[in-house]
Amino acid sequence: MFDKLTQKVTDALRFVAGKSAISEKNIEDAVDAIKMALLEADVNLRVVRRFVNSTIEEAKGEKVLRAVDPGQQFVKIVHDKLVSYLGGGDEAEQKLKLRGPDVISTVLMLGLQGSGKTTSSAKLALRLKKEGRKPLLVACDLVRPAAMEQLAVLGKQIGVPVHLEEGASNSVQVYKNALAWAQQNLIDTLIIDTTGRLQIDEPMMAELGRLKDASKPDEMLLVADSMTGQSAVDIAKTFDEKIGLTGVVLTKFDSDTRGGAALSLKTITGKPLKFTGTGEKPEDFEPFHPERMAGRILGMGDVVSLVEKAQEVIDQKEALELQKKMEKENFTLEDWLSQLRSVKKMGSLQSMLEMIPGMQGKISEEDIDKEDLKRQEAIISSMTRKERANHLIIGPPRRSRIARGSGTSVAEVARLIKKFEKMRGMMKKMAKYGKNPANLMQAMQGFGR
Repeated sequence: MFDKLTQKVTDALRFVAGKSAISEKNIEDAVDAIKMALLEADVNLRVVRRFVNSTIEEAKGEKVLRAVDPGQQFVKIVHDKLVSYLGGGDEAEQKLKLRGPDVISTVLMLGLQGSGKTTSSAKLALRLKKEGRKPLLVACDLVRPAAMEQLAVLGKQIGVPVHLEEGASNSVQVYKNALAWAQQNLIDTLIIDTTGRLQIDEPMMAELGRLKDASKPDEMLLVADSMTGQSAVDIAKTFDEKIGLTGVVLTKFDSDTRGGAALSLKTITGKPLKFTGTGEKPEDFEPFHPERMAGRILGMGDVVSLVEKAQEVIDQKEALELQKKMEKENFTLEDWLSQLRSVKKMGSLQSMLEMIPGMQGKISEEDIDKEDLKRQEAIISSMTRKERANHLIIGPPRRSRIARGSGTSVAEVARLIKKFEKMRGMMKKMAKYGKNPANLMQAMQGFGR
């Protein structure tokens, strides 16, 4: 999402990076370049002014101008300011405030039509389910055609029960019936998909007000489309003024948007950005961490989030067994197939690469050969278990059969086997020398030639 902003901010920081001494002119040039980057990213003008004024004031202090490493000190100031404007400073505020299992918690999902409210309701339900809670999705959007049907399909997909009432006209009564069912079935969280309109109007707000009074929700989350930019901020402000919010969910966070909404929300509305939708799958829903996002904007990556993604799909016991196989050079094509499928579960390759320090903005979606990954999976899937366990037995006749079965050519099968052999040797070296960086660098020389 922040590719262009990251590139421009990184360029701006070159005015001060690596210098043994910096002047006020260096600082002004860097801040001016950052200001233009923020404006181009569609950040609210008021937010940009505050950011610029506070950064210049702090950066021109004696602490920076006379610091041991003034360049790094300036970068730290910019990082801290970004964290602040993204909503950092209070970790508890970022988390959902849900009660214990003995009392049913309620989350109202609010938003206009087309913002992704129904999908986000299901994504939140899946996340809470993984955390050990027992959610119930409640279909209270009685206006949009097929809203209840969509929620029912999503609920079945993620294994979460859905309460819906065909032909219902009173959302408060639907909620009460859902609550009664939840009390009898050990449900601890109600996630209510509320009514939406193409634009904010009084009938919608009146209905939401009645639903709020009846349910007394623990959380009121506005779901907004990040592609609408500052309109998302204006919508959040209006919802908060008319009915009250506890937080915001930004959808389409993986899209090619400029990021202005994320950087403006907290300052303009006073409400934290709690979750982001990062894809179309039910699993593509992440808690928003201001400090990690600030690091990504500055090109520092987000290794913590990358590790968390990996932990969700990779079993620790399997990881240890895999390491042993790498050390003994027993890594097989079966293991490779397993790893390819695990990576797919983690999300898009581009989103993962952007979490690696220095990689954001360096690789675009076009640079990633997804078709090659599909071919690799198809080729290995066309092999027998015996062939995957021992690639040395794959001679010309077997290669011809595998090529036919995978819809590829014999040359592509041979290329994959050669690539696998080279990768397996590299893995052994990494496992052997990984604890000694100097030896590891020496071992890596020549790889890829």
